[in-house]
Amino acid sequence: MDDQVWLHRLTWEEVKQKTRESRNTIILPIGSTEQHGAHLPVGTDTMVATALAEAAARKAKVLVAPPLWFGWSPHHMVLPGTITVRPEVLVEVVCDVVASLNQHGFDKFIFLNGHRIVNVPWLQIAGERVKRELGVKVAIFDPAFMSKEVTQGLGWGEVGHAEEIESSHMWYCYPELVKMERARDHPQGHGKLYHVDTRYDGDTLCYVPSSPAEQEELVRLSGAPLDSRAKLPRQVARHTTSTSSREWWP
Repeated sequence: MDDQVWLHRLTWEEVKQKTRESRNTIILPIGSTEQHGAHLPVGTDTMVATALAEAAARKAKVLVAPPLWFGWSPHHMVLPGTITVRPEVLVEVVCDVVASLNQHGFDKFIFLNGHRIVNVPWLQIAGERVKRELGVKVAIFDPAFMSKEVTQGLGWGEVGHAEEIESSHMWYCYPELVKMERARDHPQGHGKLYHVDTRYDGDTLCYVPSSPAEQEELVRLSGAPLDSRAKLPRQVARHTTSTSSREWWP
């Protein structure tokens, strides 16, 4: 049991012990089941999320919850194998999972989003809700955003679907499932003032809105009265919408 990080592979007694050992922290991998071109399997998003979650959990000595295999994928329904769920369903499932785990002692959650970019708004909604209602801490990790510091200088194309980043993750973690001889390039067209590449500097999409309690604490620390939030310096205002995980990440 000592090196086991997957919640579903443990007995309830082992889970109870591991909860304490993990400082009440757990990673929730969230992906999708959708087409990923002719060279990657439809389970790519979830498989990448589970691989990253397991690797991180072993280093941080925390647990990983069973993955959610379905995300919001209506834009991929044109091709076979895609399964999509409504965004409100995804939000409710994530909130129920967090509430269940919180009842058993977990109070720090990392949403590891394998369905890059697309799932983020619904995870933000779920994250804000459970923070507000349960008082838990939530951080979102999305490989599309976090890879930008790693991929700079590699000469890769822009972030897209089943592109270099996703293909590299799969090739490293599940090489037997990658069929690179079938890969085809479909470059993303550009529109004026409209871009989807998450590597642009300053992107802050992955924040989780802060709870009222966190906002009041930040206002208190700033020395400003509660009724003057609108007049707070821009830097403080930014922090009221994004709580750093450095304060609690083990």
